[in-house]
Amino acid sequence: MSEPQSVLVRQAEALELFGRRVHAIHDDQWEAPTPCTAWTVRDLVGHLVSEQAWVPALVRDGATVDAVGDSLAGDLLGPDPVAAWESVADASRAVFAEPGALDRTVHLSFGNLPADDYCAQLVTDLTVHTWDLSRAIGADERLPGDLLSFAVREVTPHAAELEKSGLFAAPEEPPPGADVQTKLLCLVGRRP
Repeated sequence: MSEPQSVLVRQAEALELFGRRVHAIHDDQWEAPTPCTAWTVRDLVGHLVSEQAWVPALVRDGATVDAVGDSLAGDLLGPDPVAAWESVADASRAVFAEPGALDRTVHLSFGNLPADDYCAQLVTDLTVHTWDLSRAIGADERLPGDLLSFAVREVTPHAAELEKSGLFAAPEEPPPGADVQTKLLCLVGRRP
């Protein structure tokens, strides 16, 4: 379990950082490739919008994935992807900040998870995908140290399992003397 105050601070930081990158996307960059080989910039932002859109149902309402069904399937970006991001980011931030929210249990497709651990996973995903989006649109790729340290702590115990999920490339061995950002990117199969 993550420290509740710490995970909320990191969540706010990660949502804000990814949001700044979303606002920096130029109209002609939505179809650009990303380090996530099967995804365009629009696909990547759509993935994060979808992840955050699940938070109210799973955390606040205690719904199961089956109960939500396909109500959150399809293109959630609509004609204004930036507004779609802002809406789900605000809702996610508010839900996790509710009293007792981090003490709840979230019912995911692979089983039950403490809500604070679920939040930590979302923070880590936001952190890694902020780098992906930054690279795709030519924005500053440097990530804040606190977010990086948090994400490395979250990913390290699960790095070997990530590749097996089919959602991540094989981890890379970081070069000697690598900084924390390079270590994180190598853990999740990115080539910095």
